Amino acid sequence: MSAGYDVFDDPYCYKGTTTLKNKLGLRDLALLESFELEMTTLRASEALPLGKCDPQHYRRVHHHMFQDIYRWAGKYRTVRTSKAGNPFCYPEYIEREMDRLFATLGQSLAAENSEQFIHHAAQFLAELNAIHPFREGNGRAQLAFMSMIGERAGFPLNFAAVQRDSFLPAMIASYTGALGPLTAELRSLLS
Repeated sequence: MSAGYDVFDDPYCYKGTTTLKNKLGLRDLALLESFELEMTTLRASEALPLGKCDPQHYRRVHHHMFQDIYRWAGKYRTVRTSKAGNPFCYPEYIEREMDRLFATLGQSLAAENSEQFIHHAAQFLAELNAIHPFREGNGRAQLAFMSMIGERAGFPLNFAAVQRDSFLPAMIASYTGALGPLTAELRSLLS
């Protein structure tokens, strides 16, 4: 699944295609998308890996979700990517930026009330999305991880109730620092 990403000479894709190299060798993008959805849905129903809510833990969550599909599951991407002309963090800075961002996660976990939690969670999620550390599967890994963070902080988020038509534009708006829509979306997901 590479549709929508701007990457040139992508070593993650089969030569001459936008289809990501995968464990089954699927070259049809529609088949890969179906397989990916099926496997990540199955993995999302399992318990996520335990950890310290640090970058290594986040990488284990991504690996858990995509281990059946991609050999590079849980590994930071090595290519520059963008979506709709918006560049994500250059690969040479991903590790540093992940360490910096995850150092702020304690603010979400220590929130005293739901509004404080939602504010910090929106900031964290927006920055995590702008880093976009993996070649594919960032959104699903983000939601799984944030669900776990909400549980640990005592403010569970029901990501099963996500309305794609409003959540995706909120994530896109957060890329430029407009956190209002994402904050509203997260608030609506409080259990």
